[in-house]
Amino acid sequence: MTELSKPGFAPPRPFISADLLQVFYRLLAVFLICLALALLSESFLTLGNILNVLRQASLLFFIASGLTLVVLTAGLDLSVGANVALSACLAGTVIQGTGSAALGVLAALATGGVIGLLNGLMVTALRIPSFIATYGMLWVLNGVTYWYMAGEIIHGFPPGFRQVGSGYLFGLPTPIYLLLIFLAIGTAFAQRTIWGQEIYAIGANPAAARLSGIPLTRRLLLVYTVSGTMAGLASIIFLARLNSAEADIGESLTLPAIAAVLIGGTSLFGGVGTMFGTFVGALILTLVLNGMNLLSVNASWQPLVTGVIVILAVWLDMKTRRRKQ
Repeated sequence: MTELSKPGFAPPRPFISADLLQVFYRLLAVFLICLALALLSESFLTLGNILNVLRQASLLFFIASGLTLVVLTAGLDLSVGANVALSACLAGTVIQGTGSAALGVLAALATGGVIGLLNGLMVTALRIPSFIATYGMLWVLNGVTYWYMAGEIIHGFPPGFRQVGSGYLFGLPTPIYLLLIFLAIGTAFAQRTIWGQEIYAIGANPAAARLSGIPLTRRLLLVYTVSGTMAGLASIIFLARLNSAEADIGESLTLPAIAAVLIGGTSLFGGVGTMFGTFVGALILTLVLNGMNLLSVNASWQPLVTGVIVILAVWLDMKTRRRKQ
């Protein structure tokens, strides 16, 4: 009998867990990208550019954080960009009509949450695959937003409201503080609560999760509603940042949000991923796009690069899953 086959023998645990290695590799990627851009562009390491990168990564994280919960359940929300657009336009209308930024914020959060809940109902009650349900919702929201705006642009919001997206506090952009708050909340929810653990279990094995008594319908409704609400929050940040709202404000946001989630290590097949990984993914993608701008790369190449990054992230995820199996 060999040593490995003796009863009671347990193989030694690895010195560093696979999750920590994944985090290390992504942080190493951030360092290498920063090093390359610092060598290629004198403008990269300036304070203004670094703060701009962190601001843009924060804005992307707000959308991607809610989407992370959906992907953890092996689902997908393709309507987040269109959700941001409609929520921003409705919030802008409320702010200009009432003069109250607080009512505008509530309108955006409520709009985003209702849209997310509708997505969840289509997935759970109607049994429509999340890809199809949210893709259909994307077109519905685009149609409603373009009809509602009728080609107009809403602009000019109170200075106090604009501080949320373009202001500074102690020398740092306000969105960075919001990022830290929601990163902490999202991490605690996903990894330190029973609901969060149930979401991981649903993504890993929905049949086993159902047999173990996890309420799949309620948890799926929760994650889609949270994803929609975070899109509503992101719409407020974008609205305050741009000081205007128009129908196409969210058209370019969905693919980068998905890319940030996948680059951060969240598996498209569910059950694997972290909020911190999503933040690192948002930072990597923002650095790549920022570097292309600094190096005067034609803007038309940016969607191509983003698409290639998404394909590589999914390929690496599939390769890792096969290796584990």
